[in-house]
Amino acid sequence: MKRKRKIYLDTSVISHLDAPDVPDKMADTWRLWQLFEQDSEFEPVISVVTQAEILQCPEPKREQMVQWLKSLNCKIFDETREVLELANEYINRGILSPKHFDDILHIAHAVTKHCECIASWNFKHIVNLKTIDGVCAANIILGYPSIKIVSPTMLIQGEDDE
Repeated sequence: MKRKRKIYLDTSVISHLDAPDVPDKMADTWRLWQLFEQDSEFEPVISVVTQAEILQCPEPKREQMVQWLKSLNCKIFDETREVLELANEYINRGILSPKHFDDILHIAHAVTKHCECIASWNFKHIVNLKTIDGVCAANIILGYPSIKIVSPTMLIQGEDDE
């Protein structure tokens, strides 16, 4: 049996399941969700950071997001000392400012739990070259594995070609 590829989902991915103002992103997010539900090669995972951000959303969106996650039965990573230490290393290296600590926590969770990639629609703080290059360099120096930081669109590309 082929090992599934662990994909860390930040909150923006779940939120874009209902984002009529950006129909292309919403459509790509639903295609990715369908791959998850079809028991594809991907294993979606989240962390307590994702969970907490969802609980801060207003109703009825909060309940809808909770239900979407339940449909996947995602593994939820707890916050550990290692996650916090790595997140602080990223901050100390200037990858993101302390103001965006939750964004860096998403990355630290995914890296410490050996996810293959992080899926996010957050192009401002997560899916951008400064963050990607900074995380890559820091991980090499600190002895952590590399991680891909991608949009959901990148994960679904090629799925129709099979």
